[in-house]
Amino acid sequence: MAKLKNGAWVLVADGEKALFLVNDGDERNLDLRVIRKDEQDNPPTRDQGTHRPGSVQAIGGPGVSAMDDTDWHELAKERFAIELADLLYKRAHAGRFNQLVIVAAPQILGVLRASTHATVAEKLVIEIPKHLTNQPLDEIEKLVASAVAEAA
Repeated sequence: MAKLKNGAWVLVADGEKALFLVNDGDERNLDLRVIRKDEQDNPPTRDQGTHRPGSVQAIGGPGVSAMDDTDWHELAKERFAIELADLLYKRAHAGRFNQLVIVAAPQILGVLRASTHATVAEKLVIEIPKHLTNQPLDEIEKLVASAVAEAA
């Protein structure tokens, strides 16, 4: 039966904000406290790109095809998730937590999952694909407690 012990970590993240929470309660009553908050300034792609998309001459015929513009906004979100995975590895390797719950927007959860080191994966209790970074702490506690109870 999975239960979050005192000292368990909960990461709540999207592509621009991350809350690192620790359970100051016990296995029956979660009491999540913020221990770290990370944010990145990530303006829309239109404010980050400097050039128009390129084009390429079609092979074997007349015409030109436009190339897709780079989505700088999405790339920044992915880099942020990779940085979070690296930070989790460093903290897990240092023995800062023994249990971890990740609550993240689905796309960010996918990047985190792909970037998570085995040391962190061993401590993972559950992944919750939800966007909760702007929710109050008591709502996050209820969702995490419910998800952990269901996973048990």
